[in-house]
Amino acid sequence: MDEMEWIHRHPKAEDLRVGLISWAGTYLTFEACKNTVTATAKSLGRRQTWEILVSNEHETQAVVRLKSVQGLYLLCECDGTMCYGRPRTSHHGCFLLHFHRNSKWTLQCLISGRYLESNGKDVFCTSRVLSAYHMWTPRPALHVHVILYSPIHRCYARADPTMGRIWVDAAVPCLEECGFLLHFRDGCYHLETSTHHFLSHVDRLFSQPSSQTAFHMQVRPGGLVALCDGEGGMLYPQGKHLLLGLGCNPVRGEEWFILQHCPTWVRLRSKTRRFISVIYDDEVRAASERLTPMSLFQFECDSESPTVQLRSANGYYLAQRRHRAVMADGHPLESDTFFRMHWNCGRIILQSCRGRFLGIAPNGLLMANATLPGPNEEFGILFANRPFLVLRGRYGYVGSSSGHDLIQCNQDQPDRIHLLPCRQGIYHFQAQGGSFWSITSFGTFRPWGKFALNFCIELQGSNLLTVLAPNGFYMRADQSGTLLADSEDITKECIWEF
Repeated sequence: MDEMEWIHRHPKAEDLRVGLISWAGTYLTFEACKNTVTATAKSLGRRQTWEILVSNEHETQAVVRLKSVQGLYLLCECDGTMCYGRPRTSHHGCFLLHFHRNSKWTLQCLISGRYLESNGKDVFCTSRVLSAYHMWTPRPALHVHVILYSPIHRCYARADPTMGRIWVDAAVPCLEECGFLLHFRDGCYHLETSTHHFLSHVDRLFSQPSSQTAFHMQVRPGGLVALCDGEGGMLYPQGKHLLLGLGCNPVRGEEWFILQHCPTWVRLRSKTRRFISVIYDDEVRAASERLTPMSLFQFECDSESPTVQLRSANGYYLAQRRHRAVMADGHPLESDTFFRMHWNCGRIILQSCRGRFLGIAPNGLLMANATLPGPNEEFGILFANRPFLVLRGRYGYVGSSSGHDLIQCNQDQPDRIHLLPCRQGIYHFQAQGGSFWSITSFGTFRPWGKFALNFCIELQGSNLLTVLAPNGFYMRADQSGTLLADSEDITKECIWEF
């Protein structure tokens, strides 16, 4: 069977949302209890997140509506006051979005012709004369662990730590080198590689963020972004090897990338500790103790359903076929490519749509034979493209704060949690300084423990997980901002985006 060309998936709607920052550095915010819109928040949260709905787009402008995560729209009233709710007419709530060269946006009410502005606190639409007070900086609201896809070259950006460069040459984003952390500081962006180096203006990686690693970002609805140095230089792939570097002459729009949440790739192991791999084009076996690219699978799962699809690096999905064999020849919408997930202490059990459980036959083939699961139907699962986690919950990112000795869950800037796998699905959490996470008798966490503790990770979606802490409770985000492990059941506060 010929290898299928890797098809890039369009970003999910929740990954296309943005925050809008005023000239004063505050975010456009909907106040749920007051039916008003303000610009007082200093950080990006759920109430500062907007979906940009485009009805007509050109090169420098677009007609848009702004929709909050509650499903209500930003509205301009006749007197220039702002509120949110449901549009009353076809043009009510419509704005002409202008894209400016300085990476800023302006929003002009389509009915009145007045610009959206803020005084640093209130938001209104009263002036038709454009000024700096009408400028808004868009900030992508997706999780900071991202990949960059070039639609022109149809490849993904890939860091090369040995060469100290970034190339746009990866056909499939299954390597950890394809993942980047996108840091936002003082109005600029810093792109960090998986080995904790930073893209710079001078075509080599830096070990620390600085003015030489700071980029401005032009943002377009639909997930398109372009990075520039603010002095006319744009980042784009150059030369026959597609080195990502600054230049002044991009062609055919090659400076534009699709910014997307980093996908989850996993490796599966049988009870004999052999990797599940695709061999002979589409045959799936527990074949080798050595990891190969064909032992990697993209974990695609809808959080609303307990089913998962496993997409191999050849572009096809695992699917149950005749004689209960599992083959790597499935297509996205086939019912036979969906498997129900069950978890047992960090090990995954997969049940086909026909009710049988996947296991390893005596000849090594992956088969859907068992009517009841046993040790042969349990698979160890480990991350293949994530040496660390960045966790975001209902109130913000997990990280340390100078004002607290406990790990917090409401931070605007996250900490990396380095993963030290010790058993299938069981990890030690290591803080950025090299010490380990420790847990108190109250179920809170500190980042300076001397001994490694066991944390059990279970995937709940394509980029969602739960963590069973060493005390036997699920880790959750508390509204106070403190990270806690005190939940017996999986609630919404226990679900972490990673």
